[in-house]
Amino acid sequence: MLKELNQVIEYIEDHLTDDLSLEVISEYAGVSDYHFRKIFFYLSGMTLSEYVKNRKLSEATLDLLNGETVTDVAFKYGYQSLDGFTRAYKKWSGSLPSEIGKTGMAKSFPKLQFVISVKGGENMEFRIVEKPAFYLAGVSRRVPMQFEGINQEIVKLAESITAEQRKEMRALQNIEPYEIVNASYEADAKFMKEEGDLTHLIGVLTTEENISPILDKVPVPACTWAVFPNEGPFPATLQNTMARVYAEWLPVSNYEVIDLPSFSFTKMDPDRENYAYSEVWIPVRKKQI
Repeated sequence: MLKELNQVIEYIEDHLTDDLSLEVISEYAGVSDYHFRKIFFYLSGMTLSEYVKNRKLSEATLDLLNGETVTDVAFKYGYQSLDGFTRAYKKWSGSLPSEIGKTGMAKSFPKLQFVISVKGGENMEFRIVEKPAFYLAGVSRRVPMQFEGINQEIVKLAESITAEQRKEMRALQNIEPYEIVNASYEADAKFMKEEGDLTHLIGVLTTEENISPILDKVPVPACTWAVFPNEGPFPATLQNTMARVYAEWLPVSNYEVIDLPSFSFTKMDPDRENYAYSEVWIPVRKKQI
């Protein structure tokens, strides 16, 4: 995957002045758009769109330093108006593009290169599970995206679940894992940024179609799941496992993630404070060769 990522970087460099759609970039990488954007984000720390924008503005800076007009540079890099380019450039660099030629002071953003960094081996246990179609049945709400720490809005969601809803969930639960799960989907930023909201559901997996209206019902089609068990301080271990799935496991596996709800469950250790066993379930498919 590292080879493919670096090939994509070169492709972006060759097309910075073209109408460079993110879907075309993913297609060039040979994987689904959803999968590629997730891998790119977890490896680079920025979204694919942010990277392309930063590279365009960095190259625009060189052109401005070489004496090209602001208008010519704006349209060269795909901006529809001079005002749009000026606002984007000022936000990115802190300076107006018209000032660059006068001051000679400018900001740059070099192209990425993906390399293997060996920091000491750490095993990552996983298993592959084929599951039939099922429903997520539970209680859901929109909550803020949060990558680290305890999300207080999810805590409030858990506290809002009534005894009647819990009883209904227990009655429906009939497919592995036989646990109360936390599922996330419909993220505003496609899980690529710690901003916006996502839908979070606390509930169970069931094949029953008759689900009480007191619960939300989310259909999930039959697919393959990569399951990652983990154990340690909660929630740091669970969140670290999720990050490693995208940054370490997916780039070297034969699988790519698909756009369905992912979920996890957690069993707190009664004898150790803030310590838990968890499993992360990621919907995947074999990479297309």
